[in-house]
Amino acid sequence: MRKDEKAMVIENLVSKLNEGSTFYITDSSTLTVEEVNNLRELCYKSDIEMQVAKNTLIKKAMEQSDKDFEELYDTLKGPTAIMFASVGNAPAKLLEDFRKTHDKPVLKGASIDSAVFLGDEQLKMLASLKSREELIGEVIGLLQSPAKNVVSALQSSGNKLAALLQSLSERDAA
Repeated sequence: MRKDEKAMVIENLVSKLNEGSTFYITDSSTLTVEEVNNLRELCYKSDIEMQVAKNTLIKKAMEQSDKDFEELYDTLKGPTAIMFASVGNAPAKLLEDFRKTHDKPVLKGASIDSAVFLGDEQLKMLASLKSREELIGEVIGLLQSPAKNVVSALQSSGNKLAALLQSLSERDAA
């Protein structure tokens, strides 16, 4: 790889690291070409970008980034693929599903909204994290719940009151 090509790869990685808040560092070294292509296809369908790069280039990009990724430097050993996503748990879910039929890719480390996770044992926990949209939906549901209960109580009370008034007026008429 020529020096100008390396500079372009580093520049591309720096921009992705600066603009995105989520990336996973994985090792998919023992996968066959067909399996890697299947993984890339799954990534594409899940709006996850997977890129294979040399560890030295990834490290230089991390160093040039606006953010601090020093904790992840030790993960940059051996074959490395980096996965960029807009949803924090999407790569973890994809890796978990893919590993039902394969041994790899192994999670080396991840950065989600400036939080760093190291090691493959973190994968299950990362997959169970709720996305921002899921959390917002839950909060809205919780906020709407009391209002729905009040409206429901008023409606049922109103129906009971109307039935009571009707029975009283029928009794007075009789």
